[in-house]
Amino acid sequence: MPADQQARRRHGVRRDLAPLPHDQSEPRGASVPLPHDQSEPRGASVPHPAPIGRVTGGGTIGNERLTAATGILLIVLLAALGVTIVRIGPLISPHLFIGLMVIPPVALKMASTGYRFARYYTSDPVYRERGAPPMSMRLMGPIMVASTVAVLATGVALLFVGPNSAGTLRGLHKASFIVWIVFMALHVLGHLYDIQKTFLTDREGHVEYNTLADGRTGRTIALVGALVAGAVLAIVLIPHFGAWSHFEALRHHH
Repeated sequence: MPADQQARRRHGVRRDLAPLPHDQSEPRGASVPLPHDQSEPRGASVPHPAPIGRVTGGGTIGNERLTAATGILLIVLLAALGVTIVRIGPLISPHLFIGLMVIPPVALKMASTGYRFARYYTSDPVYRERGAPPMSMRLMGPIMVASTVAVLATGVALLFVGPNSAGTLRGLHKASFIVWIVFMALHVLGHLYDIQKTFLTDREGHVEYNTLADGRTGRTIALVGALVAGAVLAIVLIPHFGAWSHFEALRHHH
C-alpha cells in the first residue's frame, strides 16, 4: 500500500478517535453510557424495603405496644366517663356519648390481647419465647372480658329501650359496672410497670422512648380509627339520647 494511503488511513483512525466538535458530534449520550440520573429510573435495580412492614410489622413488641396504647386511651376515656357518673342527672348526655365512644377502643384492645393469646396457645415460637402474662392477669382476664361486655351491652340496650322500660336491665348495668370497675382497677395496677417497660428504656441512666418496634404507622391508624369510629357511633345515636335526657331532667327537677 502506498505510503500516502497508509498515512491517510492512520490519519482517519485518529480522526475517528478524536472528539468531534460539539456542533458536529452525534447526539450527546448516543454512544457513551449516561450518568445514573439520566439512564434508567433511579432505584430501578436497587431493592427497597416493603412499605407494608411499616404498617403491619412489630411482632410481639408491636402487639404489646398496641395493647398498652389502647389501654392508655381507655383510661382517659373512662376517667371522663367517671366524672359523668358523679353527676349522672345533668351529665347523662355526655355519659351516653363517652360510653358509646369507648366501644371501638375496647374492641381493639380485646382484639390485640386475643391475638397474643391465640398465638401463644397455638405454640407460636416467637410468642412462646416472649412468655405469657402473669398468672394473676390471666385469671382476671375472663372476668374482665365478661364484665366489660356486660356493661357495654346493657348500656346500649338501655339506650334503645328508654328509661320507662329499663327495669331489671338497669340493675344489671349497675351490677356489671361495679364488678367491671373493681377488676379494671386491679388490671391497670397490675400493668403499670409493664406499660412503662413497653415504651421506655434506660440507656446509661437516661430514660428515653424505645423505637425498636416496627409497625408504628399501623398502630397509629388502628388507634385513631378506633377513636374516630367511636365518635361516629356516638354522633349517629345522639337522637336516642332525648328520652334519657328528658327523664333525668324531670327527676332532677322533682
